[in-house]
Order: sequence, then structure tokens, then C-alpha cells
Amino acid sequence: MGKYRSLVASARFASRHDKSRRVLACALLLALPFLVGCRGAPQRQAQAPYVATSVASQGTIHPASQLAGIIAPYQNVAIQTTTVEPTDAVYVKEGDNVYRGEVLAQLDTADLRAELASDNANTSHTYYSGVLSIAQGVDTVRQDRVTLRTDDVNLERDESLFRQGYISRQTVDQQINTVNTDKQTLAAAMSNMQANGTISGAGLQAAAVAQAQAEAQQIRVAIQKATIYSPIDGVVVNRNLNVGEYPGSRQIFTLQQVDPIYAIVQGSGAQIAHIAIGAPASVSISDLGLQKYSGRVVGVLNQIVPGSTNFEVKVQLSNPQHLIRPGMTVQAGIALPSLSGIRIPETAFTDQNHTQIMTVNAKSILQIAKVTEVGNDGVTSIVTGIQPGTRVVSNGMATVGTGEKVSLR
Repeated sequence: MGKYRSLVASARFASRHDKSRRVLACALLLALPFLVGCRGAPQRQAQAPYVATSVASQGTIHPASQLAGIIAPYQNVAIQTTTVEPTDAVYVKEGDNVYRGEVLAQLDTADLRAELASDNANTSHTYYSGVLSIAQGVDTVRQDRVTLRTDDVNLERDESLFRQGYISRQTVDQQINTVNTDKQTLAAAMSNMQANGTISGAGLQAAAVAQAQAEAQQIRVAIQKATIYSPIDGVVVNRNLNVGEYPGSRQIFTLQQVDPIYAIVQGSGAQIAHIAIGAPASVSISDLGLQKYSGRVVGVLNQIVPGSTNFEVKVQLSNPQHLIRPGMTVQAGIALPSLSGIRIPETAFTDQNHTQIMTVNAKSILQIAKVTEVGNDGVTSIVTGIQPGTRVVSNGMATVGTGEKVSLR
């Protein structure tokens, strides 16, 4: 209280000298009760900041590689025709679903059918001409054999008469020449018969019949090709043919098979290095409200462009309702081989390269630990560099520092 009286006396003294000092004295008088009231109050110590932690443990995770890409058809089919005939009818339009074996268009076949009728007649003519030639060849050989036998008998008779002196040597020699000529004639007839062959076997006549039949068959094939069929179950994405047009050499239809369908995703060498054929994949399609579709990896392709570092992964999806369309963008999570080791939260890393974390020792003091990430599943990481049972700060971005004491509650 002595101090209080002294302050009051000083204020009174200041009021006698100038007005400003009186104001200061008043301020001191107003503040004095608060100063007196706070005198001797105990000061509170700052509490250690709380941090969430988890304990590193041995376990297994199932990581996945997250890749982006686009939907592509299972196959594109470009349809052309070699039949040079005008178009009678086109039965489909762009956007139509078609099934395998469905008729897409019909070309005119009137000329081809007329040509086939002519070739059928020609085939018949060739057949019967061959039969006649073969029969004539057989008859010629038979007649030549009879002639040869007769002339052989006459030669024996002439030689006997010559020995008896009834005929001259000249007559015998003439008969010998006749027999030799008969032999040559018979040999030629037999060669001709063998060359003609049989209608059902080898030979010129059989070949002529076969050629006529082949020409007729070619026309039958052309008639069949005049009906344009779909070779797949799919969708018509391009139609380039109208009634009355000649197909020419252009592509008249383009079809796409979309069930099954491919998700073609891209990634770096590190992202695709451990992806195996047959690995399960979960594909999200933003255009379909991020609905997830299950599929499997059917191909891991080498670099897209020589010299680049991008690779392609083909994921096959079922698409019975044709809801998934080529050109849609996708995000695919592709399962990688499972990993076992020391598990920590993926959020525990203090750097983007995932090389260090914060740990808490037995005295609740923060420390930095160097680690190596083996892999993660998006939630949990497998690391080396720490022991199981290590207490790890769950949020590596927490505003606490090395050496600081923390509360674990």
C-alpha cells in the first residue's frame, strides 16, 4: 500500500505542472488495480503439441499401378469386295448393331448368273466331247490291232510261199513294210488314247472338263461374294455404299467389335515393369459416372514410339450392353504382385520422393529416419530402414520439428 500512496502523490504532483501529465497519472491510476490483481499469479507452462502416430508393423499389401488411357475397339474390320457389279440393296446404316453372318448389302448378279448358265453349258459340251474322243480313241486302237493281226498272218503266209518258190522276195518285203506301218499306227493310236485318258481320271479330256468346271465355280464364288455379310458381331461405324453404285476398290463398310472391348492405358517403364499378363484391373470411366468395370490385362506392349519412354497396357473388358464406347477416357488400377515387409501409412513421408519419415522415441522426442519405399497400395507403404514397433508420425506434413517433444495422449 506504500507503493500505492507514492503513485498517488506523484500523480497529484504532475497535475500541478501540466495537463498532459495529469492524463498520464490518470492512466496509471486506472491500470494500478489490474497490476495489483495480477501480482503473484502463477504462469502456465506451454503444453507439448499433439501428433497422431502409428506403429510400424510387419505385413503384406496389394499394390496397384494407376494408369490413364482411352477405350479402343476389340477389332476394326474394313470390308471391300472384288465383285464388279452394281448395288441392288444396302440393309444397314451407320450406328447399327450387326451380328456375324448378317447381310449388309446385295450386289446385282444377273450378269453373273447368265455367265454361269453359259459356263454350265460349256462344261456339258466339253464333257460329252471328251467322252466321244475317248470312245473314238478306244475304237481306233481296237481297229489298228485287228489290222496288225491280219497283216501278221499274211506275212507268215507270204514267207511260207516264198520258201516254196511260189512268190518273189519283193512281195514278202512289201508285206513286211505293211506290218511295220500297222505297228506304228497302233502305237500312235494307243498314245492318243492314253493322252485322252478317262473322264473321271487323268488325261486331256478330263483336264478340259475340270477346267470348264473350275470356270463355272469361279462364277459361283463371284455370285456368293455379291452378298456382303458381316464377319463379326459389332457396330457399323462407316458406310460408303449406296444403291446403284459400283463398289470399286474402295472400303465400303467399317465395322467395330466392341464386346469385348479394350482399355488402352499408358505408363512409364517403372509403372509397367511388374504388370503381368492376366493381372486383374479395375477401370473407371468418367463419361459413365466413374462406374468401375473389372477386366484383365491381355497385353503389355513395348514403347509406343521408338525412342520414347511410354508403354501401353491392354486391358480387356466385357461390354455386353455396348455402354463403353471407343474414345472414352479411363483410369485403370492394375494389380501388381503383393509385397511383404514393414508397413507404415503412405501419408507419413515428409518429402515427395518418399525417402524420410518422422519417428517418436521413448521420450516422445521427434526424430528423422531415412527409409526406402518398396511399394504402396495408395494407403499403406512398405519400407526398409526402420524396425517393426517404431512409432511413426502419421502425417509427415505436420508442423512439428526434429528434436521437439510431442504429446501422444
